[in-house]
Amino acid sequence: QVRLVESGGGSVRSGGSLRLSCVGSGSTFASYLMGWVRQAPGKKREGVAVIDDAGGTSYADSVKVRFTISQDSARNTVILQMNDLKPEDTAMYYCAADTSRRMTTSQALAWQDFGFWGRGTQVTVSL
Repeated sequence: QVRLVESGGGSVRSGGSLRLSCVGSGSTFASYLMGWVRQAPGKKREGVAVIDDAGGTSYADSVKVRFTISQDSARNTVILQMNDLKPEDTAMYYCAADTSRRMTTSQALAWQDFGFWGRGTQVTVSL
């Protein structure tokens, strides 16, 4: 059973920073892709950032330059460093992972068709 657990969400003012972490576990867990997807109330789910096992990344245009995704060498922990946060970044952020090689990072960002999901961590940015 694969499990993804997020941490690091919270409330900050506009311009502030937060660091989200996600740890994957399970007897056979070895991710090919790990990423972050967000959803705000009343809005469509949006892929934020994805990283593959070679360190390749894809980002949503709205977060490029401000957010950075990284992964540890064991490929079971993914970090999302979020800088210069804006009120429009307010959402529930979900960690997601996939162990197949069905998608590139850009496809995963667009389709969000991950095999495994965390329960989410809330990020709230105020003016």
